Amino acid sequence: MPLIDHNTKICDIVIKEPSTVTVLNRFGITLGVGDKTVATVCNEHGINPDFLATILNTFINKEYFPERIIDGFSADEIVSYLSKTNAYYEHYQLPNIERHFQLLISKSVPHNNNLGLMLDFFHEVKQELMSRIADDRDRWFPELLSKSRKTSCNAIKEVNDNDTDSIEDKIDDLISMMVIHLQGDYDTNLGVAVLFAIVSLKNDITQNNRIRNRIMRPMHEALSQQPQL
Repeated sequence: MPLIDHNTKICDIVIKEPSTVTVLNRFGITLGVGDKTVATVCNEHGINPDFLATILNTFINKEYFPERIIDGFSADEIVSYLSKTNAYYEHYQLPNIERHFQLLISKSVPHNNNLGLMLDFFHEVKQELMSRIADDRDRWFPELLSKSRKTSCNAIKEVNDNDTDSIEDKIDDLISMMVIHLQGDYDTNLGVAVLFAIVSLKNDITQNNRIRNRIMRPMHEALSQQPQL
């Protein structure tokens, strides 16, 4: 879709890109927005409209790279957004997938499918994601906030974000395992629910990795290169 700006209607964004509902929820924006624009909704919620537009554009558009990050908004804003994103993974998406996985196993014929192995592999994915969340909480976020209060800069450079993300790769493997190797009698509706939940997690992580790599990491690098005030 076209780049989002202050005059873009929130309803148009969600209708064209339903996955943005999770992004908006992290800003406290829920469904029922009428035909209000980004500027209007941000004014009502006390949100920086430039920041919201940048987050949405980065989330939606694979080729988008935000400009003027440092002087456009603060480290506090990106840390707050990514903290809420991590909380969504930790307290909603991961428990939801695990709960449905356990229910799927309980309603399947024992010893006649690979669900147990798939659940074990999901636990590996979960552990790696939880480790990254802990690293964010204990290292990345405090360091970024500390640097932003001790330094000043007004330019960033693009950081290469083409590095392979092992979490994304493992979730892709898990999706393939379910599609190719699921065997035996099982509740098909639950199987689809588990698969869709895993795909949703993968897509959200992929899109938010762009935010991490195109906003958080460049901001961190730019602040690290500046002299202390």
